[in-house]
Amino acid sequence: MKKFVLLLGVIIISFNSFAQDKLYLIFEFMKVDNEQESDYRETESFWEKIHEQRVKNGDIIGWDLWSLQPGGESQGFQYLTVNLYDDPVKMFEGSGDFMKAVKAAYPEMSEEELRKKIGKSGGTRDLAVRIYLEQIAVTKGDFEMAIGTVASIDMMKVEFGNSSAYEKAEKEVFQPMHQKQVDNGSKGSWGLLRFMSPIGSDTYASHITVNMFKDFEQVFNSSMTGGEELNEQQLKAVMDGIAKRDMKYVYMAKLIKMAR
Repeated sequence: MKKFVLLLGVIIISFNSFAQDKLYLIFEFMKVDNEQESDYRETESFWEKIHEQRVKNGDIIGWDLWSLQPGGESQGFQYLTVNLYDDPVKMFEGSGDFMKAVKAAYPEMSEEELRKKIGKSGGTRDLAVRIYLEQIAVTKGDFEMAIGTVASIDMMKVEFGNSSAYEKAEKEVFQPMHQKQVDNGSKGSWGLLRFMSPIGSDTYASHITVNMFKDFEQVFNSSMTGGEELNEQQLKAVMDGIAKRDMKYVYMAKLIKMAR
């Protein structure tokens, strides 16, 4: 169970779309059996309209559905949904009138029909992990996330008490490198997320870095340094930064639905 308790991280959100405001996120990782794929896609199409209404009502500022790779049945999760907030209180309280949004999204359906539909949707997947996060660093740029966007998600484990040093390294050493890639067009954006809940020594990871790309072609044409060679001092700073964390797992994710 500990392994799943934070195999999270992915996700991946439109960092630049909300770069001017503090961003908070709920990641929900889904386990979907092969025979459930069709039913699950239908379930998320049903939920998509509800999330669109939640955005209109001001309950959330966005929602995403990502397909994860490798995503095999024995490799963890197959899908990730992300709810975006601009307020941590709203995120933790689950603010808003949920049934109001449901009824507005499907006015032709009775409340009984809606409750049955919602209940049935739970049978198409296992909501295995839910994580609360905050975005603490992001590159600047005009990248706009769209259907088909690809994200590389790196799940990092930082020992308790070393978070400040690790985050300092990410912001001062690695973020400028990612910014150069954004500026030269080899990457869409980069962001750093910190876990708010759960936290502790038993969690699988403590931070996530997310690299956004327009498509897979851009993924494989990019390079970490943006084409520039590192001098001895820069190389030492990079190696010191790498030593401050343990890269636990990397997912590739593709955006397949979104509401804004």
